[in-house]
Amino acid sequence: MSVLIKPLITEKMTMLTDKRQQYGFVCQRAASKVEIKAEIEKIYGVEVEWINTSVMAPKRKRNRRTGQTTGRTNIYKKAICRLKDGQAIDFYANI
Repeated sequence: MSVLIKPLITEKMTMLTDKRQQYGFVCQRAASKVEIKAEIEKIYGVEVEWINTSVMAPKRKRNRRTGQTTGRTNIYKKAICRLKDGQAIDFYANI
């Protein structure tokens, strides 16, 4: 079973990728930094300089018309990694 669930492809992560060579991933909550680093290096064939992780708290979802709370988002772990100079990950290569 893989530690990485999917890459984070948002406007903010695209900006960080272009300016600072940082990439974001959604990971399993029980995964450690060492496991995440090894998985990224194995799958994408790059060298990771450092990793920051955070567990994202759930947010309430409300109905706009009535204002009533209808549910919440899921809890997930986010990992942001920086690659060593001269390396890059192309998420769109297989499309």
